[in-house]
Amino acid sequence: MYINYSKLCYDIKMDFKTQNDIDREYFKQDFKPMSDLLFRIRQSLRTGKTLDINGINLKGIYDFNPELSFTYITLFQEGLTPIRYGSRRKTLVNTLNRDIEKLRENKNFHKFEVGSFSKCRIMIEFIIERRQTDLDKLHTKIFNHNRFEPGITGIELQDSQASYYYMPTDAVVQSQMGLRGALETLAKRSPVGKMTNKISERLKILHASYKLKWYVFRTRAFVTYKNGCVPLYRGNILYKGFDENTLLGQFIKSCDWLIANMYDDGRFLYYYDCKEDNFKDHEHPNRTEDNLYYNDLRHSGGTITLIRAFSQTGDKKYINAAKKSLDFTVSISYEQDIKGKTGYYTFYNQKAKLGGTGLALIAFMQYRIATGDKSYDEYIKGYARHLLSRMHKSGEFYGYYIHPAYNDGQPLLKLDEIERRETFSFYYPGEALLGLALFANHFDDDNELVQEVRKKSKKALDWIVDDRPNFYKDLFTALPSDAWLMQAIEEWCSDPEFIKDNYLKFVFDDAKTMMEKTYQRDDSPYIDFEGGYYYDYGDHYYPDGARSEGLVAAYYLAKKLGNKDFAEELLQACKNVAACQFQLFNAPEMTYAHKNPARSVNGIRFKATRQWVRVDSIQHVACFFIRLYWALQTKK
Repeated sequence: MYINYSKLCYDIKMDFKTQNDIDREYFKQDFKPMSDLLFRIRQSLRTGKTLDINGINLKGIYDFNPELSFTYITLFQEGLTPIRYGSRRKTLVNTLNRDIEKLRENKNFHKFEVGSFSKCRIMIEFIIERRQTDLDKLHTKIFNHNRFEPGITGIELQDSQASYYYMPTDAVVQSQMGLRGALETLAKRSPVGKMTNKISERLKILHASYKLKWYVFRTRAFVTYKNGCVPLYRGNILYKGFDENTLLGQFIKSCDWLIANMYDDGRFLYYYDCKEDNFKDHEHPNRTEDNLYYNDLRHSGGTITLIRAFSQTGDKKYINAAKKSLDFTVSISYEQDIKGKTGYYTFYNQKAKLGGTGLALIAFMQYRIATGDKSYDEYIKGYARHLLSRMHKSGEFYGYYIHPAYNDGQPLLKLDEIERRETFSFYYPGEALLGLALFANHFDDDNELVQEVRKKSKKALDWIVDDRPNFYKDLFTALPSDAWLMQAIEEWCSDPEFIKDNYLKFVFDDAKTMMEKTYQRDDSPYIDFEGGYYYDYGDHYYPDGARSEGLVAAYYLAKKLGNKDFAEELLQACKNVAACQFQLFNAPEMTYAHKNPARSVNGIRFKATRQWVRVDSIQHVACFFIRLYWALQTKK
């Protein structure tokens, strides 16, 4: 029986629970019939013989509707641009045979080794629901029938001659996240693409034409993997929920990716575009291949991740790689005289950032704690001294020691009120305070410096918790983001003198707000939203590992203080957001659209459909995962 998904999914008064339950039940099926169909499609592509689907029971998997079920078949292979063809005929077998025929006529078809399960992957995608709309009504803000949701929503543009399609999986294949990107792709595929090469002009033409008809639709999609197939949701594999083995497995594999993509000088591969198989950073697109951007803060984040991998596994490959990355940090560390004693600060990209030295101190202290190796102690003490020297008498930290836009690039020893505000960082103080907390709690070879760190850090914490909200109101957002400070307070509260109500209130209030601004099981129409954060309800979800490090820190703090009920609530929230972040992992099954799957596999992406991996997109998720894993192990 054909299910009217359109009625279920596009009623403005959506019953999310009903819709999500239907989707969840759909993905519980045995998809062997689809595997059999894709196997026969592969054989017909290889031989040119007419496809025969007799004996394959697709009921409930592909309930073909000749009025609706436009179907694409796409071929993917490493190093090649995908080719595809879509059609709709009176029967399913006629539709598929038409697609196969046209694919075999494609000028690049001969490049695809369609007979190889491992080399050529085949996707089938078919429309299950469709609704007419207007271009000017399409949006990404609220949950109604005019919403464009990347990876879920397709768009059909229809003129008097033909229809042109942006399929939901195009968001993954094209590495796109928004409506504009979808419309740009659709315009290029339509006759508008031949009218002008300027994207802005193409979009103007689309908006100005009253003769065009517009439709939004949803699809089901499957892609071959080995000799079977994978059902796709948002172009990705859909995890069934939280699983400890997945949690640990993704952590370990992502750490292995960091090592596999490490340079001889101790740096990590900073940025990788899985779609294009290049290292072009979207924030620095004009950098040449021999001068790619790198970042010392995110470098230290990669170091911390490897140290945690060593702590979990005991495998020396992780600590050896971490030491190599620490040595790179040493190479960018510079001496500074501080009242007759040596200070050290990191200097990179013509800047000495508070956070750069703060994260370096975190990494070196984590290494010392994990190994007992004291060979970097002079740098550790030097970093601590530098951080203390960058504090205003009020307790506020200065964001920069050197910035090329101020004081001719010389050290900023005195800053006026305007300069303090212009160089202020929301995140750097938390990074500095976490490094100082680790130093105060675990460094046992310089009691005088430890006591100075404790005294000044308490002043800094008071300022940042009590005064910063008044001085820098404009920096605060509806969704809390200062996870480094949450981790710092958690670490400081190992010392009873730092268990202060204002510190605890900051951590727990932020954690509560994070939980409040997290999609729950049935309050969105997309089943992978559960555990994703939002600023405003209706936002595309944020599967954010950085914030989640703060959330799991709140759990550890609540547990430390004996607040069992709140700790359990936080732990469950952490499990939900972790399950959401599973979707970011480049499992082998979902690298079908990547030009070089061997390089992209095991990376962790920024977003659900963006195919960008950066060292910190791995670091934040991986470090959250392992701390959550350890939390769960201690409960057993």
